[in-house]
Amino acid sequence: MPWGPPVPHSYHPDHYNAHGWLRLPLLFWLVLLLLARTWLLFIMAGASQGQGAALLALFYPDHDHFWWGMALGLPAALLFLLSGRRHRWPHVWHAGWWLMLAALAVSLAVQGVALWQSPQPALSDLLLTLLDSAALAWWLLSRSLKRAFSAAENGE
Repeated sequence: MPWGPPVPHSYHPDHYNAHGWLRLPLLFWLVLLLLARTWLLFIMAGASQGQGAALLALFYPDHDHFWWGMALGLPAALLFLLSGRRHRWPHVWHAGWWLMLAALAVSLAVQGVALWQSPQPALSDLLLTLLDSAALAWWLLSRSLKRAFSAAENGE
């Protein structure tokens, strides 16, 4: 990949799965969960018998924020579904890195605007902004993640 420092070409054999693909780091899955938090809440609301609307109203009193969360979580949900089949669609998998980067940046911007417009920001908003900024920084700086998304790793 043309960006960032050189990525090492060899890892310990434990870093590879049974199919010879580099394992995705644990933080990758946590970033996916962080960005897809609205999707997770939506699934939990659908699974709760009759209390789903109340659950969604508790976390998203403004419906616009809910739809923003669904849109920003879509790349994470798609990468989650694609992660087990990344060898079948290597170009789509490689583009997923950029899509998630954009989604993380927009999510951080939306959180920042929400904090800026709020007269008294909630602790949860501050925490989500901090987590979004840490996730974005890790996404940009992780060598193992870049290697897992690289064209050479995916058999191109």
